[in-house]
Amino acid sequence: MSDRDGSHEIYVMNADGSGLTRLTDNPEEDSFSHWSPDGSNIAFGSYRDGNWEIYVMNADGSGLARLTENPEQDSFSAWSPDGSKIAFFSDRDGNEEVYVMNADGSGQTNLTNNPARDYSAAWSTSP
Repeated sequence: MSDRDGSHEIYVMNADGSGLTRLTDNPEEDSFSHWSPDGSNIAFGSYRDGNWEIYVMNADGSGLARLTENPEQDSFSAWSPDGSKIAFFSDRDGNEEVYVMNADGSGQTNLTNNPARDYSAAWSTSP
């Protein structure tokens, strides 16, 4: 993520810094990007709809799809090791909680439910 062009956008480049390519182009912030395990997709948070939602796009920036849609914040996505699910943070129930959904956005489920702030989910790769 960089704001080098005036707004926070998602970029990709080669490991040596060459081949910089901007993948998003929106006046609102796009950030918190995460590669899918197979490298074919990127999930990210965007404020383009007036609140934080989670989107996914192909690794080349094509195929943009919005995965969440509600009036509260959804952000900080994390792909499952097999790429079938995405964990994320949301305050849609009035408290910051960790949710999980299928990689296509279906099956959004609250995993935590307590008065403490729950966010920044991560997946274990241990059996």
